[in-house]
Amino acid sequence: MTVDTQQEVEERVHWLPMIAAISSISVVGIAIGLGMPLLSVILETRGHSASMIGFNTAVAGLASIVGAPLATPLAMRFGVARTMLAMIATGVLAFVGFHFAPDFWMWFPLRVLLHIALTVLFILSEFWISTSAPPHRRGLVLGIYATVLSLGFAAGPWLFAHLGSTGFLPFGVIMALVTLAAIPVLAARNESPTIVSNGETSNFLRYIWLVPTATAAVLVFGAVETGGFALFPVYGNRIGYSEANAALLLTMIGLGNVLLQIPLGMISDRVSDRRYLLLACATIGLAGTIFMPHFAQNWHLMASLLFVWGGVVAAMYTIGLAHLGSQLSGHDLASANAAFVLCYGVGMVLGPQAIGIGMDLFGPSGFGWALGMFFAFYIALVGARLVRKIL
Repeated sequence: MTVDTQQEVEERVHWLPMIAAISSISVVGIAIGLGMPLLSVILETRGHSASMIGFNTAVAGLASIVGAPLATPLAMRFGVARTMLAMIATGVLAFVGFHFAPDFWMWFPLRVLLHIALTVLFILSEFWISTSAPPHRRGLVLGIYATVLSLGFAAGPWLFAHLGSTGFLPFGVIMALVTLAAIPVLAARNESPTIVSNGETSNFLRYIWLVPTATAAVLVFGAVETGGFALFPVYGNRIGYSEANAALLLTMIGLGNVLLQIPLGMISDRVSDRRYLLLACATIGLAGTIFMPHFAQNWHLMASLLFVWGGVVAAMYTIGLAHLGSQLSGHDLASANAAFVLCYGVGMVLGPQAIGIGMDLFGPSGFGWALGMFFAFYIALVGARLVRKIL
């Protein structure tokens, strides 16, 4: 094989495995978007308090943190495709189990099992996508992935509104959707990547520090996305918006997330060092939190700001994942992908707490200050690493 032919093979997009990974995880996204409100509504109709519902839901974040280190060892032992298929089956069984579990305590092990399976599935899907995309198109491919996944999450609540929460029907639909996710994985199983041990026995947590620009980006995104979405309705109410207008502003954030990932991913493919783009995203995120109080009196200005802000902040996940894929490969990339998702889970835990405390201490302005704190931390981290010329 000539050098030119070798280069052409390396730069070719492996469409079948890429489509398999994207489509399977996006179908799972629809199921999650449908399943999360379904479970909360069922618990409420059974008479459980909001705090207990929240406690049961919070187990998901802890399960994700526990599940992340398991992804690479499982994939090394059984293969990426087989592990994904096993996690799909586990997720189906766990979710259907909620329908047949009469006692509340049973929902805790089911929630742990479900979210460990989903965490491993997300890690291996993103690893598969990264290895299937050539370096010069990695940002575009991951932008497509983020867009399709966002659309999947958005479709879930729409389905829930039409299916309701009574009977087995919504569980049956989720079971069918997640089972469908197995079909593209089966079709591309022979092209799934192989993870070979690099011979090192270092602690899993070292991968958090291996490319901290990427892992810190997803931590900040997890904190801002989870905390911001959870508490924005409270913030909107305190600054004078109606419940409907605050909800529409959240929709604008989601719309920016969907529409801006592909163009921002394409831009990331054209820059020599994605850290500068990540730094720009964090800077725009910080600027957006500063301008929010000044735009609050005009709904249309606020909506425009949040559209751009939501899309750019969400790109920290997309570009951070692309940066990770550009720096590592093989076993290291798979393990770093797991650390990446773990950091997202840590952000999910930190964000709502920090923003809630900020609003309790400083009123509505505490919302923006808490968000700004995360962006400022990231700007300082990336700026210091760029000055020192390290990853």
